[in-house]
Amino acid sequence: MWVAIPSVLQAYTDGASNVEAVGATVAELLEDLDCRYPGIRFRIVTEAGTLRPHVRVFVNRELERNLQRAIVPTDEVVILQALSGG
Repeated sequence: MWVAIPSVLQAYTDGASNVEAVGATVAELLEDLDCRYPGIRFRIVTEAGTLRPHVRVFVNRELERNLQRAIVPTDEVVILQALSGG
């Protein structure tokens, strides 16, 4: 399936804004992304296995916080990351 990557993480994907990944759950999808683009998962998920505070994952345009949510190849997955600072 295709995954939309925010511009702040595109350094990991060689500038690609949409990349392919596979997985039966959001967590598996993020693991596959990390295999293809090492280091990207750490920017999305904490050491405790939860989404980082400024990261949002949308599946079919619905906000998803449960990384164990089942997904299928036809789902649309979008990762957004807010920027913070002053």
